[in-house]
Amino acid sequence: MNHTTHGAARLRRLTAAVVSPRLEPILLAVTAAALIAGGIAWLTDADGLADLFWALGTVSAVVPAVGWVLAALRRGQTGVDLIAVLALGGTLAVGEYLAGCLIALMLATGRTLEAAAQRRASHDLRALLEHAPRSARRLTDTGVATVPLGEVAVGDLLVVGPGEVVPVDGRVEGAAAVLDESVLTGEPLQVERAHGDVVRSGVVNAGGAFELRATATEQDSTYAGIVRLAQQAGAESAPVVRLADRYAAWFLPLSLAVAGATWLISGSAVRAVAVLVVATPCPLLLAAPVAIVSGLSRASRLGVVIRDGGALENLGRARTLLLDKTGTLTRGRPRVLDVTAAPGLKPAEVLRLAASLDQYSPHVLAQAIVDTARERGLKLSAPTDVTEEPGRGATGTVDGHHVSIGRLSPAAARPTWAKAVDNRALLDGAAVAWLALDGQPTGAVLLRDPLRHDAPRTLRHLRSAGIERLLMLTGDRAAPAREVAAVLGLDDVRAELSPADKVAAVRAEREQAVTVMVGDGVNDAPALAAADVGVAMGARGSTASSEAADIVLTTDRVDRLADAVTIAQRSRRIAVQSALGGMLMSLAAMAAAAVGLLPPAAGALLQEGIDIAVILNALRALRVDHAARPALTPAAEALIHRFAAEHDDLQDVLDAVRDAADRLSDTPGPKALAAVEETHRLLTERLLPHEYAEEHQLYPELAPTLGGPEATATMSRAHTEIERLSRRIATHLQLAHTGGDLASEQLDDLRSCLYGLNTVLRLHFTQEEENYFSLAP
Repeated sequence: MNHTTHGAARLRRLTAAVVSPRLEPILLAVTAAALIAGGIAWLTDADGLADLFWALGTVSAVVPAVGWVLAALRRGQTGVDLIAVLALGGTLAVGEYLAGCLIALMLATGRTLEAAAQRRASHDLRALLEHAPRSARRLTDTGVATVPLGEVAVGDLLVVGPGEVVPVDGRVEGAAAVLDESVLTGEPLQVERAHGDVVRSGVVNAGGAFELRATATEQDSTYAGIVRLAQQAGAESAPVVRLADRYAAWFLPLSLAVAGATWLISGSAVRAVAVLVVATPCPLLLAAPVAIVSGLSRASRLGVVIRDGGALENLGRARTLLLDKTGTLTRGRPRVLDVTAAPGLKPAEVLRLAASLDQYSPHVLAQAIVDTARERGLKLSAPTDVTEEPGRGATGTVDGHHVSIGRLSPAAARPTWAKAVDNRALLDGAAVAWLALDGQPTGAVLLRDPLRHDAPRTLRHLRSAGIERLLMLTGDRAAPAREVAAVLGLDDVRAELSPADKVAAVRAEREQAVTVMVGDGVNDAPALAAADVGVAMGARGSTASSEAADIVLTTDRVDRLADAVTIAQRSRRIAVQSALGGMLMSLAAMAAAAVGLLPPAAGALLQEGIDIAVILNALRALRVDHAARPALTPAAEALIHRFAAEHDDLQDVLDAVRDAADRLSDTPGPKALAAVEETHRLLTERLLPHEYAEEHQLYPELAPTLGGPEATATMSRAHTEIERLSRRIATHLQLAHTGGDLASEQLDDLRSCLYGLNTVLRLHFTQEEENYFSLAP
């Protein structure tokens, strides 16, 4: 028993030495030198010396070829390089030394080309490992000290210098940080992170030095999780490679049978050797892995880290897609939906007061209010005497007034405008943060987790890519879940699910088709593991979901999923095409060799050409498929970012339009007229110039990308309607000024104009964000 174990260990060591990657370029050089030297000798009529060189080249390949066969057998593969060994031995036996040397060169070239292709294809994955930081600079009372990354603890204050990699997840302290996040997201644009903003490890400091408060250790940080995924990436277990092995299982005996039959029928050993020469199945063994690894590399460039080739191949065969709602189809964090003000106060002032008080609150709703106020350019005041009661809200002093933000007391009397807010919150599935000023309710901020702008386009692309069934699995309430499903056109929705319920739903769908599950929370991890392919939104998702997933989207964009599906389908198609194409060409060459039309030397040259052709075809999986995503010009991309920012800035104008309409409904009079006049001023000075610029700058720039001006025609019609309603409001104001006040016969039409304009604007903004703004990275 010990002798057997010792012998097996020696065999493994010998095999490892024989198939060492360093051997391939050496073998290529030896066989090429032998072929050239033999050719020179043949040209000088030294036939004996030529045969000697070619025989040495042939012999030099026999031992490595035997090693490759043994290595394949140890991995449980069919060892189809056995045909190459037989072909090499056959050429030596019948004296076809030139053919043997050509086969040797073919094997060496194929192996070397495969290694080079895999190095190129996996460059982006290796770059993740090379980019990983090893140390950090920790700021202490005695100064800055460089420490190993493993010693960084949560709460440590770190210094990140210009050009350095952020070592661990943390929050910006002090001045804002300018970061290059392209390593994680694939997006080249620099981003600015303000004080208190979250920064992920692995991104590069593109600005001046800044301080970082660590919120995670090295092992718990974003980049460490991505590196763990990258280390597991490979193509060895890809089902399409196993498919190639299954092809080889019948290709090997077929080749031997044809060679034997040729020898028996023709009586020519040379013809049999020629059959074995052209039957060498290098295309089958090399093309599929190269295509799969190329697909892995292409996906990684877009911020999609795939564990292995099996996940890529399964993704390419998927027909059912299950999605979590929060953080996957929605942004995963609340945003301000609307701001309502009591009579006598403007919505912008309500938002400013609420945000001023909430600056010191860690609550997720408070952060959303503060972010929205800053996006709208509101100047916040510094609050004093701030206290916060969990579950109730915050109180403090702002600009000399006692202010509270949060819940209203159940016993407090609610004015009419407040009841309307309650109704709208119920209809929209929104949370409400009430603002009280000196003890009186004066406004409300409605918040909701909005749909991702890229979600509708992503689902349309997934359907066009062959996904036949789209379902949403969520633990959220049924009403908001059904609303999201209706907007996105999903086939089914399952709400109020526990993690176990999600797993059961995934297993049920797996029985019908290859199934993909997409999620981002800890509660999604079991469902991700249960699916054929689990996809985690890793940019802000939990570590548990990322560890359980087969694929991680490192950028916070769900449309990368559609890109990954397209890449997976294309890579699988190219892999199968390359493998089958190489086999068919080899079979045709075998038939020609069997009838004596192809001597061994010519067969070896032909097989070399087949090898190179199928491997180069497999490398097509590295190329960008421009049909999958419209290619924006730099000018169009810059305009998209500009107008997207203006949309955020114009939200207060939309609030003002709605507020003016509400005032006309509640108490028509001088205050309502003043609100309409202020709304008209905002429309004239801010909104209409924005719409005009979109029409004359953005749309013409997008038209070539989208297929011509007709693609933006319906959106241009919305611009016309917005301008028409604005002119109609202006006419009502002229009539009011002439008559001294709004006439009763004007009220219905003016209200209709304002409510209609509010509806058109919100729909128009949503359509632009979905159809145009989601195109930009």
